[in-house]
Amino acid sequence: MPPTAPPLKWGLIGASDIAKTRMIPAIRSRPDSTIAAVLSSSAERATSYAAENSIPRGYHDLDEFLQDPEIDVVYISTTNELHASQAIAAAKAGKHILSDKPLALTLADAEAMVKTAKEKGLVFGTNHHLRNAVTHRTMRRLIKEGAIGKPLAARVFHAVYLPPRLQGWRINRPEAGGGVILDITVHDADTLHFLLDDDVEDVVARSAQQGLSHGDLADAVMGVMYFRNGTLAMFHDAYTIKHAQTGLEVHGTDGSLIAKNIMTQDPVGEVFLSRNGVVSEVALGEPEDLYIHIVRHFHEAVEGRGQPFVTGEDGIRSLAVGLAVEESAKTGQRTPVRYKT
Repeated sequence: MPPTAPPLKWGLIGASDIAKTRMIPAIRSRPDSTIAAVLSSSAERATSYAAENSIPRGYHDLDEFLQDPEIDVVYISTTNELHASQAIAAAKAGKHILSDKPLALTLADAEAMVKTAKEKGLVFGTNHHLRNAVTHRTMRRLIKEGAIGKPLAARVFHAVYLPPRLQGWRINRPEAGGGVILDITVHDADTLHFLLDDDVEDVVARSAQQGLSHGDLADAVMGVMYFRNGTLAMFHDAYTIKHAQTGLEVHGTDGSLIAKNIMTQDPVGEVFLSRNGVVSEVALGEPEDLYIHIVRHFHEAVEGRGQPFVTGEDGIRSLAVGLAVEESAKTGQRTPVRYKT
């Protein structure tokens, strides 16, 4: 029998809510992975978070953390303006990287993150969770199989209410990359790219403040993405909507896919196929926790089998769309997406 590979040891950069509620359980669901350490900018927070989550070591100095020989891969979930410097430092220290979105606040920084990891022969993934859902994977398969013909239009309703525990920097710190566009719209961009297998050419958008955000940050945005193959996609993203489910529709020449309650972190939702006046529910495969799916594919990539389900290049692509949406919302003009992938 071949020798068993040693467990993959994770270090968490950021003592965050998403790490605690999503990623720690996902990592620990695998018998071949462990969590070795956590880093926080606060020594007190690092100690308390490590204790609360049964993590052996807590650090507050990045260099010391990255020198830990027990860490093979880092998961970055700090505020957005820190991702680039932390990822580049991790790559230089020889650690594989899974980073939350947006990868950075500029395309140049995002490209540098991915390039540094590639030059070091390391795996780099982006933590876009939605395409990992069985609902989205099934919709992609059906579109590729021609179930709705040529896609003509899409509609995304990803307007939710931001829980109070998450309202801090996202609504009051523009310098940290807060605001609904870099938080939610980038997810729409990645999901639509995944479903349509196409890139956004340009966007037009209008943002607003509807009671949560401060300063120049938007807590709501609506707009249209125009894809290179001609598909038009409407999107509505918000932190302020309390009484509606999320949804995603793709309409083609021969039919429509209509999905309900699927722009979410949980493995839930329904998908319906409408053709010739007949609407039928689509049979989905076994639902899998989205973050377990992320971690499983990342492990396989580290072992040399395939690539992360969402690559660094995918993260650059979604950031490019988000930045174009921000620019369009400020200028009121149709804005090209500046890809460099």
